[in-house]
Amino acid sequence: MINDRKVAIIGCGFVGSSSAFALMQSGIFSEMVLIDVDRNRAEGEALDISHGVPFASPMKIYAGDYSDLGDAAMVVVTAGAAQKPGETRLDLVNKNVAIFKSIIPQIRESGFSGVLLIVSNPVDVLTYAAVQMSGLPEAKVIGSGTVLDTARLRYMLGEHVDVDPRDVHAYVMGEHGDSELVAWSSATVAGVPLSEFCELHGHYQHREAEARIAEDVKNSAYTIIEKKHATYYGVAMAVRRICTAVMRDEDCVLPVSSLMVGEYGLSDLCISMPTIVGRNGVVARVPVSINDDEEKELQKSAAALKAIIEKVDFNA
Repeated sequence: MINDRKVAIIGCGFVGSSSAFALMQSGIFSEMVLIDVDRNRAEGEALDISHGVPFASPMKIYAGDYSDLGDAAMVVVTAGAAQKPGETRLDLVNKNVAIFKSIIPQIRESGFSGVLLIVSNPVDVLTYAAVQMSGLPEAKVIGSGTVLDTARLRYMLGEHVDVDPRDVHAYVMGEHGDSELVAWSSATVAGVPLSEFCELHGHYQHREAEARIAEDVKNSAYTIIEKKHATYYGVAMAVRRICTAVMRDEDCVLPVSSLMVGEYGLSDLCISMPTIVGRNGVVARVPVSINDDEEKELQKSAAALKAIIEKVDFNA
């Protein structure tokens, strides 16, 4: 039986531990198990985060193993290797798929039947791997996708037009990576088309501004890594947001990565597009209106992912 108040995090590196900290503060769960190949690391993180519980909501936080996953409502996977200098993208994919071959079957064997959230990179390929290996219904396997990219976009657009970023409605779609695209043609601020709202604030060079902001969004992680060697707070907040949407059955729209079944002519790959997210994961994907140029970019992004997927052995 699923315990709706229980979450598990696999991988206690910067992203996993930051996500655990964010979830402790959220009040969504009352039990959290941390799993890591380094048991001492998991125990240390559990102790450290637990000491903040008196300032938040009651929560049991402990280091565990895969046998603790059977009744979890959600499992968040952040484990994986980082790309090293001189390493190709395919090298990284193969390395992390190999790690998933040891992780995902153990999740399956635990009897877990909740929602599986993949955060490890490259997230679209690894979400696809989790779909293939987990035995879970495809709707229950989602990737963090471009949720953080979209938050970065909204933040930058809010700065650009001096408005609360929560009133900016625009999405980053496609691969979480270099081939991602912004659906500019459907972007609005409080229901006003973005270009019109920009002109109200004296901004008329739309193409130049869009190109600059899209590039800044895409390169955000590189910029942060250059300055502090890793990114983890932003993605931890994205994990918290997705978990909240699932556990509160919000049916809200988030650009998570999930298995395509014909949308925009795409199938047999995981990619990010605006998706209604509820208690059982994917409720439905939202066919956001995009123009011809954006459609071409989306197809190009999908082709880049397909080219990787076709070179990888996903058999667990």
